[in-house]
Amino acid sequence: MSDAGGGWRIVEDDLSGAAIRALLERHFAGMLANSPAGSCHFLDFDGLRAGDVTFWSIHGDGELAGCGALRMLGGDHGEIKSMRTADAFLRQGVAARMLDHIIQESHRRGLRRLSLETGSSPAFGPALALYARYGFEDCAPFADYRPDPFSRFMTRAL
Repeated sequence: MSDAGGGWRIVEDDLSGAAIRALLERHFAGMLANSPAGSCHFLDFDGLRAGDVTFWSIHGDGELAGCGALRMLGGDHGEIKSMRTADAFLRQGVAARMLDHIIQESHRRGLRRLSLETGSSPAFGPALALYARYGFEDCAPFADYRPDPFSRFMTRAL
C-alpha cells in the first residue's frame, strides 16, 4: 500500500471487489467501443491475475478512483496495462498518480525500459498526452504485438 498524497491511497488489488470489477468492465467496453475487437489488447480478469502482472487500484477519500497494472515482459522491460480513471474522478490527476506509482515500482524492480500499447483514435488523446508528458515516445511494436493502425506503441528508458 502507498499513500499517493492528499488523501490518495494506492493498493495492490486482487480484483475481487464489485467496484473494481465494474470499473474494469467499463474499461473493456470503452476499448471495444473505440477500436475493433482484434485491435484491443487489454488483459481480461484472468490476464490481470497472471503471475507476471501486478494490479493496483487508487482510492480518493475512500472511493475507487482508478486502476493500473505493470506487466513484466522479461529481463529489464515492463509494460503498463489497464490504466483507467473512474468517471467521477476524471481530470483530478488520478492517472498521473497511478503512472507515478508504476514508474516508481518499475525503478524499484530494476527495470530499464517501460512500454505501453494504447489506441490511436481521438478517444485516446488524453492518455497519449499524459504519456508524452511523462517522456514516453512512439516506438515499434514490442513483445508479441504486431503493427496495427488502431494501436500506438510508446516507450521510455528508466
